[in-house]
Parts: sequence; C-alpha cells; structure tokens
Amino acid sequence: MLVAYTAGPYRSIEGVWGAHKNIEAARVVARKLWGMGYSVICPHSNTAHFDGADYEDADTFIEGDLELLRRSDVIVMLPGWQKSRGATIEHAEARRTNKRIYEWPAVPLAGVIGDGE
Repeated sequence: MLVAYTAGPYRSIEGVWGAHKNIEAARVVARKLWGMGYSVICPHSNTAHFDGADYEDADTFIEGDLELLRRSDVIVMLPGWQKSRGATIEHAEARRTNKRIYEWPAVPLAGVIGDGE
C-alpha cells in the first residue's frame, strides 16, 4: 500500500480558530485519500492543537514531519500550501528526495500508480 503524506497550512492569522479550520481541512483530505487506497500520514492530526506545548518550536515539528515525509511514497499538497512556511519546506524535501508530488484534488487512485513505481 502506498503511503501518502499531506502538507498544507497549519497556523493561521486567525489564531487558534484558523488553525482548527486548517486541521479540519487536512483531515477531510486525509479521509478521502484513505478512500482512494492510500495509507495516510496527516501531520495536522498528529500534532493537532499542540500549540503552547512546553517544547513548542516550529522547527521541532518540521524536523519530525520531514522524517515522516521521507518514509512516505507520495506527498499531497493541500490548497494554500504555497503560503505555508512548513509546507514549502516539505515540498522542497519531497523534490530533493524524488517523491511523487500531487496537488489536491489532482491525485490518482493509489492502484493506478501502484507500489514500487
């Protein structure tokens, strides 16, 4: 089974409410990707509402997310990713490591691209 990693905006100028909307938007896409045959890593869900943690440092989260991305087969860029510092870093890492990159909703079914292509 192919592993898809989702990347898009988390933080928002709207604060916590905006971050919550971004988390929910990422979860909606993750659920759809599961239905398309992917096993999904959605970092938005992984660290949802961790804001204010004692170790909160965006770089800590990015480094962990990049490790998860490296273990994925494809990356799915969510709407608005170009305006997100983290998502642009993830996109660059996906390019560097030759991952397949898709922009939501233009993602093929997992069975169409297959494992090991």
